[in-house]
Amino acid sequence: MNPHPPHHEPDAPRDLVGIGIGPFNLSLAALAQPLTTLDAVFYEQRPAFDWHPGLLIDGATIQVPFLADLVTLADPASQWTFLNYLKTRERLFPFYFAERFHIQRAEYDAYCRWVAENLPGLHFRHQVDAVRFNPERDVFEVDFTQLDTDGEAEALGRTYTKNIVLGIGTEPYVPEPLKPLVEAPGVPVVHAADYLAHRTGLLAADHVTVVGSGQSGAEVFLDLLRNRPCGREGLHWLGRTEAFAPMEYSRLGLEHFTPDYTRYFHALSESVRDRLGATQWQLHRGIDADTIADIHDELYRRTLHGGWPDAVLTPGVRVRTAGRIATTKIELHLEHVQQGSRSRLTTDAVVLATGYRERPLDRVLAGLDPYLRRDSRERPRVDEHFRLVLDPSVTGADCHVYVQNAERHTHGVGTPDLGLAAWRSATILNTVTGKDAYPLPTRTAFTTFGLEPRPQIPSARQAPVLTPLVEGR
Repeated sequence: MNPHPPHHEPDAPRDLVGIGIGPFNLSLAALAQPLTTLDAVFYEQRPAFDWHPGLLIDGATIQVPFLADLVTLADPASQWTFLNYLKTRERLFPFYFAERFHIQRAEYDAYCRWVAENLPGLHFRHQVDAVRFNPERDVFEVDFTQLDTDGEAEALGRTYTKNIVLGIGTEPYVPEPLKPLVEAPGVPVVHAADYLAHRTGLLAADHVTVVGSGQSGAEVFLDLLRNRPCGREGLHWLGRTEAFAPMEYSRLGLEHFTPDYTRYFHALSESVRDRLGATQWQLHRGIDADTIADIHDELYRRTLHGGWPDAVLTPGVRVRTAGRIATTKIELHLEHVQQGSRSRLTTDAVVLATGYRERPLDRVLAGLDPYLRRDSRERPRVDEHFRLVLDPSVTGADCHVYVQNAERHTHGVGTPDLGLAAWRSATILNTVTGKDAYPLPTRTAFTTFGLEPRPQIPSARQAPVLTPLVEGR
């Protein structure tokens, strides 16, 4: 690695280039910052960091404890911890008395923006256009466009690197039957990712339908319910799952979000991983139990003076087709999966809480396509260190492409989970540097996933012997 990264030469290859600055690459950048011999730079086309701004609904919390910040689970002594953020804001005592294990989304977003604004090596308004492998120099070439404040091209640039880390994130998923309505101008069908931008109009609509039975759908439904007139709620909530079900949050159930389970899942065969992934929806697409309770409390409150709220909650339903009626109404053609029955629902506006999908890597890695190794379903293969499996002519030159939140098919349900961010970042940095820059635990779960002759039991660590203080020194 370059021993003097602050004095980087333009044509010298960097050790690491990160593409995209969401929470996961921000975690990587925060943990990379103290490694003074590591020459790393990160590019993001957006003007600044933001995290799901359309879903920063008042009171909405993240579904992991605050310890699942960018760095703590790899380096609790880091200056970039959430607790240190509170300290710099003189908010440690209020947080202490608030006794909150799960913080609000808006606070997590503010914390990440604090890190992004103070961390060196981050370049916003830099759009990566192409990635190529240069076999003559045994490096990757990364072409980018620097954007001005209007988002227009201002300058072109190129950097060279031995390692790339893709953190390009996810994008809102819109089911095929609803794409024409979402793309049509002036039609009030919006993805939950844009909810807050359209909230005023949605509250003014006579009838609103929320599609999606996960956490985002529950939060949108609850926010609409709380802010519409009693007795004239005009709400319908649809979901494909068999129930508006709570997320798995038992302590042993949560061990699916540990490095132990990630390693176990990766070692399974491709066909088993695919079958298993489809059965684990309640681990990541369920609803926080407190949110479910808040919805029921609000519905119940509206029955206190007789009558029921004008709100319909129907799970087990899929939207077959959708279209417009006249100029203002939307018609959804529904099918109940268990009954096999069909019906139509007329509504004035639709919020699609239909989740997110990984952004296809092909857009940014088109230049590396000849080197990519794929599985039977044409998905990129990813090794246990989060590296894309590339042709030996590339990896033999010690050039690698790492992915963050693009490997659910190989690493399992914990891939998008914030709780594994610091561990994955540390794993990547340890692999890039070739040393234990961040020592990681050998065992992280009480559950032993799979049959092993004898589960690994880490030896008890001796507490360090402290030198006693001598009076007068």
